[in-house]
Amino acid sequence: MIEVDASWQDIVLKAYKKLDPRYREFLEKDEGYFPSFDRFLNAFKTLSLDKTRYILFGQDPYPREQSAIGYAFIDGKVDKIFSENGLSKEVNRATSLRNFIKMLLVANGSLREDETSQEAIAKVDKSRFITDIMQLKENFEKNGVLLLNISLIFTDKKSTTLHVKEFLPFIEELLYNLRGKKIELIMLGNISKSIEKKIPSSQSFVSFKAVHPYNISFIKEKSVRDFFAPMDLLLC
Repeated sequence: MIEVDASWQDIVLKAYKKLDPRYREFLEKDEGYFPSFDRFLNAFKTLSLDKTRYILFGQDPYPREQSAIGYAFIDGKVDKIFSENGLSKEVNRATSLRNFIKMLLVANGSLREDETSQEAIAKVDKSRFITDIMQLKENFEKNGVLLLNISLIFTDKKSTTLHVKEFLPFIEELLYNLRGKKIELIMLGNISKSIEKKIPSSQSFVSFKAVHPYNISFIKEKSVRDFFAPMDLLLC
């Protein structure tokens, strides 16, 4: 049984049925992968279709069960975003998330792009900022951003390509049924090339493309800051 927000039910069910029957059987056994069957579609549970303005694509879940909670870029292992010393240890260890937060701090004028050290972040007045990772997820959703991975589950690194391939029919059907709606795609890194090459219907959407946040250049890319700054993702 697919459980998502009622507004997504028909579209997500159609997309789910496009998966290979053998792969659906594997998913429904709910063993040997994460997030679990009742969590890998979480992105469709907390943001309704009528409020969705963007789909931000990640590649696949974090390779840690505690971290993978069904939302692209949201690490469930992270609690607090900041500490007295700057970014929290958990954020500092998650390269993409760390660079994303630094980019947001530069975008909102809290940091200079040439000074994003822990020491510089420690000096920033954070009284008006959110404090934990789930608030970041909620702020994305307030801006209409659906946080979706291309592959919705993880087993092991060597199987990542397999899962991405198996979920392509799901993503393809999803985008096909969203044509004509005022939804834009956010594609970071090589994901854009993969989606555009393998999912022709993606080309009918307005897309924002940029380097992946794993790269430190993500922080300094003006187009990235200009795109995300109006969302005020760090504000309470």
